[in-house]
Amino acid sequence: MTEAEAIEDRIVENGVLAVLRGVDEEQVVPVARAMYEAGVGALEVTADDTRTYEKIAAIDRELADTDAVVGAGTVLDAASAQSVIDAGAEFVVSPHTDAEVVRVCNRHGVLSAPGVMTPTEAVTAIDAGADILKMFPASTVGPGHIGALQGPLGDVSVIPTGGIGRDNVADYFDAGAVAVGAGSSIVDYEAIAENDMDQVRETAAAFVEAVEDAREE
Repeated sequence: MTEAEAIEDRIVENGVLAVLRGVDEEQVVPVARAMYEAGVGALEVTADDTRTYEKIAAIDRELADTDAVVGAGTVLDAASAQSVIDAGAEFVVSPHTDAEVVRVCNRHGVLSAPGVMTPTEAVTAIDAGADILKMFPASTVGPGHIGALQGPLGDVSVIPTGGIGRDNVADYFDAGAVAVGAGSSIVDYEAIAENDMDQVRETAAAFVEAVEDAREE
């Protein structure tokens, strides 16, 4: 099993990819720890943040003795992909499909999850060597779009992201998602602003429970 395959297995096993966007550097480690303690095993730091590379490295150090996987999101080009990989990112997520970003990930054995919406984008991503397809924004097309992509393309792994919460997460798993990406529905930014890590943990745990319940149905 390759390293990218092992990371994919961990994300799929956990069922949720938590997106940390705009969390202050001094808070990102305790937030990541609280999220992990709530049952979140995959954490994504967005590359459009300030000091993204330092945040990824800090979370890597904090969770080095765990089975958590830490990666980068909103990676728009190959240079950014190389930078986050150098910082320790174990996976790279993009909102779009850029074949060169996928190739950079492949060269380093890092999982790539480019964003797709259309079959053309999906085929481009697969041909470039993508490991997982990120269906984004999922709220625009809904759960049924997963099957629409998988129909002509076969059993491709799809992670829908955007507009997914506890009230609709089951619909996406029922439609064939291998995991879901979530931001504000799993990351409690009000609690972070108040430095309330207990509430951060509680909000994340509630989402994780919803995922577990959805997968058991």
